[in-house]
Amino acid sequence: MTFFTGRLSRRRFGLGALSSLCSAPLLTSRSLHAEELASVTLRVASFRGMDSTILPATGLADFPYKVEFSEFNSGNLIAQAINADAIDVGGWSEIPLAFIAASGARVKVVATVDGPTTDQAIIVPANSPARSFADLKNRKIGYIRSTTAHYFLIHMLAKAGLTLADVTPVPLGMSQGLTALKSGSLDAWATYGYVIPMVVGDGSARVLESAENILSGHYFIGANPVRLPDPAFRLAVADYINRLGKAYALLTQNKKKWAKVISPVIQIPETIVLSDLNAQNRPYRIRPWNEGDIRSAQNVVDTFIEQRLISTRPDLKSVFSNDLRPLLKG
Repeated sequence: MTFFTGRLSRRRFGLGALSSLCSAPLLTSRSLHAEELASVTLRVASFRGMDSTILPATGLADFPYKVEFSEFNSGNLIAQAINADAIDVGGWSEIPLAFIAASGARVKVVATVDGPTTDQAIIVPANSPARSFADLKNRKIGYIRSTTAHYFLIHMLAKAGLTLADVTPVPLGMSQGLTALKSGSLDAWATYGYVIPMVVGDGSARVLESAENILSGHYFIGANPVRLPDPAFRLAVADYINRLGKAYALLTQNKKKWAKVISPVIQIPETIVLSDLNAQNRPYRIRPWNEGDIRSAQNVVDTFIEQRLISTRPDLKSVFSNDLRPLLKG
């Protein structure tokens, strides 16, 4: 999940982080030189119901710089957009990071998000005869390329004594995957986010196997390295990240409000959204990255190398930047 439907995605704060974040002052136009910050425009990637929804809802969208939101539904597309200098800030999981590093993409990781791994699963049509993952041998399975879905599909196959060669894997985008599953052209779909409770709730699909215990729960916030040398840009990005962290902290303490705010945006009933928020296995917490994050991401890289989806072991640490470390409050 991406962040992320994601869920960066798709991904809340614990009480300890809450106290430090809520007491940490946000950067203000006065402390950051109003004229300098006012000249900055941040092009920010947001998943539906995420940044562009929760920041205004928590009263934290009074930025002393300009923010332009664009909506994405997978972290790999966000990384590609930053590489193309079309986006300045966005989030993704460890899986896009593996391909970012391997391709030498022009992207820098500036912060880590610890988040939930719920709502990541293999789903099947409600009337499917499949009762275990092994039942999917020789079946058609959709997945979202270079995302958490791609990664946990490989692990679930291995657990069942299978490989990608034992099924027909079909790379699809989020909307295409949903259409294919509902039309009966897929036997299963590896996916993430609110689409899972949506299709389970309407009775069209059921969860065959959850990826909750496969994924690490580490997600990353990336920034455009072309602009990182600019001090005003760094201050604006750090302020944005600190605001996002505070928004998650506030909403974690009021999940009913969280559900009410995002329900009409993602077009899922409020009761289902609230149930999903309450079921998340860990909160979102934004913090500076550490060496453990790199080691965890390396495990993901090694999985894709074993599958011959990445040819050589990249230098992961070169993707991580300390430029914002002194400015982050997590």
